[in-house]
Amino acid sequence: MATVVHHKSARRFELAAGNHVAILEYERTGDGVMALTHTFVPEALRGQGVGLELVAGALAEIKQRHWKIIPLCPFVVTYLRRHPEWNTLVVED
Repeated sequence: MATVVHHKSARRFELAAGNHVAILEYERTGDGVMALTHTFVPEALRGQGVGLELVAGALAEIKQRHWKIIPLCPFVVTYLRRHPEWNTLVVED
């Protein structure tokens, strides 16, 4: 299993596989809150679970740091529907 890396200056999480990098971008919306805005998995990595691994790794770090999320990316929204154990990270309305 590859390691998800948090690049704070680029405001994204990355997962490298071979010569390709999948990314999950975010925007900081407040103290300890990030809006997960976009997931991109290169064509060469699609269908291999890389996006799932990327989101799971990002959510694990977010939970460890006691941050909250606003899921705006459709991929992340779908992931959360399938993995409700992560819904504790979602900012309540």
